[in-house]
Amino acid sequence: MYVKISTYYPSLIENCKRFPNWSTIPIKFILHVKFRILISIMFSYPNHNSIIFSNTLFRSYYNCLWYSNLHFTKRQHSMSYTCITCKRGINLLYLFMSSRWSSNMFWILHILFTWTTGVVLLLLVMMTAFVGYVLPWGQMSFWGATVITNLVSAVPYMGTMIVQWLWGGFAVDNATLTRFFSFHFILPFIIAAMVILHLLFLHQTGSNNPAGMSKNLDKVSFHPFFSVKDSMGFIMLISFYMFISLMLPYDLGDSENFIFANPLVTPIHIKPEWYFLFAYAILRSIPNKLGGVIALIMSILILLTLSFSVKRNILSSAAYPMNKVLFWFLVMTVFILTWIGASPVEPPLEGIGQIFTVLYFLLYLFIPLASTYMDKYS
Repeated sequence: MYVKISTYYPSLIENCKRFPNWSTIPIKFILHVKFRILISIMFSYPNHNSIIFSNTLFRSYYNCLWYSNLHFTKRQHSMSYTCITCKRGINLLYLFMSSRWSSNMFWILHILFTWTTGVVLLLLVMMTAFVGYVLPWGQMSFWGATVITNLVSAVPYMGTMIVQWLWGGFAVDNATLTRFFSFHFILPFIIAAMVILHLLFLHQTGSNNPAGMSKNLDKVSFHPFFSVKDSMGFIMLISFYMFISLMLPYDLGDSENFIFANPLVTPIHIKPEWYFLFAYAILRSIPNKLGGVIALIMSILILLTLSFSVKRNILSSAAYPMNKVLFWFLVMTVFILTWIGASPVEPPLEGIGQIFTVLYFLLYLFIPLASTYMDKYS
């Protein structure tokens, strides 16, 4: 494996050194950990919603970390630790996946099949995270499942039938939990197959780089120049992962999810995890139900357009400064939508959300136009 640099572009050497797949190893590590957690959950997950909550979330901070509570069995303690590790892992996974596709967007590195399989991977991880979020059976888990699955009813003619099939009845209940656990078990294997396909495409075409260098003369070997640096990052990742899992097990969770699921009491503000908030804000910004569902899906699928709409006639990414400015506008838009998704639906946030929803989709139109303009006039 090689990392591409060039002496002919001294201003880009440091960028190329920083660019290589620094987030690839953490993503692979977290996926590996989550597969092991999946096997553990499969053997110890309770089979009824009446005891699931006490096995996964209903634990005090000190009981969980410092001493064993005699009222809970060894199986319950094991299940609680497993769920905490899984929840913290998905936060880190989204963090590194976001940094991965963000760096590719910033440097305009969209190889068609590699980028497409990467977007499909993102969708699969989002689906897995959603069905996994329902499994603890807290208030936010229950009502999140109710709200999101109800969106499927917007599908013409068959929507209600599909929703009732997902629920296993006329409301979210134990049958729904069984189905979601099955999805949560099956989807990681599909993700593993897609990861292999993604790596096959990556090794077939090779990874891109900001300087646009492709000759072997412009490369240095991965080992030992970058393997040592990646090893240090790997050690830091494990340390941080252990810290947030053991010392801050519940700090990133929603307070409503510490309440047992009650279909008779609706939370004041229903919101998903932080990595879904920007898409949730887009969903809420569309008054029409079907339109909101379409906008929600397109907020992710629109990433696919970048692989064939953004073309570079000049190999070096430094020739496209306008694209980098638009990228930072896009990052700002996503952050604002995330903030709006975490806030209640009230003026003026509702209007701001609609404005930035339109801006979010327009930026995906402006980015390829900017690259075309730079190719023509630079």
